[in-house]
Amino acid sequence: MTWAKPKGYSRSRIDRAGDILSSDTTTDAEKEEAIEILDNWRAIHSYPMHVFKMRLKNKSKLVDPHALTAQRLKRVPAILFKLKRQYNGRPPTMKLSQMQDIGGCRAVLSTVDLARKLHKDYYLKGDIKHKRIGEKDYIKYPKKDGYRSIHVIYRFNSDKGKSIYNGLVVEIQIRSKLQHLWATAIEIVDFFTRQAIKSNEGQEEWMGFFRLVSSAFALMEKCPTVPNTPTDEKELCTLIKEKERQLNVIRKMRGWANSIKVFEQAGKKKQKMKFFLLELNIIGENLTISEYPKTLEQKAIADYAEAEKKYRGKKEFDVVLVGADTTHDLEKAYPNYFIDCGEFLDVLQKICTKH
Repeated sequence: MTWAKPKGYSRSRIDRAGDILSSDTTTDAEKEEAIEILDNWRAIHSYPMHVFKMRLKNKSKLVDPHALTAQRLKRVPAILFKLKRQYNGRPPTMKLSQMQDIGGCRAVLSTVDLARKLHKDYYLKGDIKHKRIGEKDYIKYPKKDGYRSIHVIYRFNSDKGKSIYNGLVVEIQIRSKLQHLWATAIEIVDFFTRQAIKSNEGQEEWMGFFRLVSSAFALMEKCPTVPNTPTDEKELCTLIKEKERQLNVIRKMRGWANSIKVFEQAGKKKQKMKFFLLELNIIGENLTISEYPKTLEQKAIADYAEAEKKYRGKKEFDVVLVGADTTHDLEKAYPNYFIDCGEFLDVLQKICTKH
């Protein structure tokens, strides 16, 4: 397996590339060079991400045989959004070389108790040689927008011939199935309504609805609710029912799910596929999946970069490269790309008919 290697760009040059790509005043030539730097910076995270993904997979299965694990390199639009994001009206301060989730791994466990057990037994107490540099428990302390999960951030450190990747950072997300259904439902709504609820830039009606649903899910898991939402189950259910009726959530999301046709570019292959390039066309209502075996990971990353260039500035398209052990795991770990919101809607329906 040949992994992408650093091309020798200094951290200041990497940060400069991020500044160029997030600016509206730079030239096309400057942006093309900056994209090359960004592509390499992102690609070299694939090896450390692979290392953390394998450990996450093995430990997750020890805790929960039904656990799902996946990995992904952050999309360029998501990277640029983060570089441009302001806090309280202040100028952006994020630098490309400081971004901690360029490479990310995710574990979805059946229950919140199992998610906590994985975190406690194998990450808080685990024998990891890499340096843990950050941790956020959004289950104990939910975000104001309703997001709930556990994030653990590591700085890669190898003494086995892979020292060229030392210092690169990977984020690990550990969440329950309910938390996962909530998070992916938001992404589906974002796709079809052209919002950015996930980034706290959506319509208040929809953002308020998802905050309430997150609190209802939290009560089901006996966890803290979202700030500034009711803690009484009956009151929550009543408000969710009202919001659902106003927004017509269930009918809209079921319609979106039925409208998408899934296509696979190639026919059946003899090799086991490990990487999947997903290209979602919202207007054309189709999803194209390109599959790659483990030996072609770098080609998958290069094709990912090309697809992003092709769709740059086109909001009706979304593209992402993810790694998963099976297509079943892929669909379960990233249901937003398959517009699979059935389980979320089933739980929502029960909430709406509870009281």
